Amino acid sequence: MTTHFARCLMGATALTAFIVPAQAQDAYPAAEKPVRQYVMDLGIGGMVQPRYEGADSYLIYPFPIISVSNFYFPGLGQIADGKKRSGFFVYPSFNFIGERKASDSADLTGTNTVNWALELGLGGGFRTDHFRAFAELRQGINGHHGQVGQLGADAIFYPMDKVEWSIGPRTSFATSDYMDTYFGVTAAEAAASGGRLTAYNPSAGFKSVGLATRVSYSVTDDVRLHLQGGYDRLVGDAADSPIAKAGDKNQFSVGLGATYRFSFDLFN
Repeated sequence: MTTHFARCLMGATALTAFIVPAQAQDAYPAAEKPVRQYVMDLGIGGMVQPRYEGADSYLIYPFPIISVSNFYFPGLGQIADGKKRSGFFVYPSFNFIGERKASDSADLTGTNTVNWALELGLGGGFRTDHFRAFAELRQGINGHHGQVGQLGADAIFYPMDKVEWSIGPRTSFATSDYMDTYFGVTAAEAAASGGRLTAYNPSAGFKSVGLATRVSYSVTDDVRLHLQGGYDRLVGDAADSPIAKAGDKNQFSVGLGATYRFSFDLFN
């Protein structure tokens, strides 16, 4: 699939997580090892990214890294196999957006607090040795009840031994509930902002276009280092939002992390 970077905000801070099905990530599977029902890479890193969507200020946040190589489902068998270098794949997609408060930035003066939101969904796509394309869709819970999704594609290169580099375009979209929650401004909020913001009611549609890249280096068969970066440009009703105009339509991120591979069986 993609190197999926899901923004996860906890309170006023953020956690960024990405879930990568194995065939999208593992450039050098250890063929000599016995096949396990479950193979996953778990790790942690640090990410520099906007304080909130549309912000012009940046913070450093910790983020977990989760990738799934092999996945066994009773009754269906091995539905993900990291040894396969080409074909279709599916993966779980999630995101956690923390509470956003007016005190987070002067640009949010007068806005109401937006509660934390959990987003759960699925993604899928197609991959070859040097290309992958994907799509994902998630449903919001609590802070917003809309649907959000992402489309993307990557060119994949192996410039040297144990190194995988991927780069490609991204675009994201959302329903009106999400757009209104994070980019809308009510008349009461506009009045409370003291003239900083104007009332605004966005519609559903595409909210950003951009580019994502990642370089992964296999230190050993089980330990990998990851350097990732991204750029997103808010578009459509998201870009026209008074919140984005007060902040910045251009959103950048860069992160560094490490993972360790775990392999195990649960079913006979």
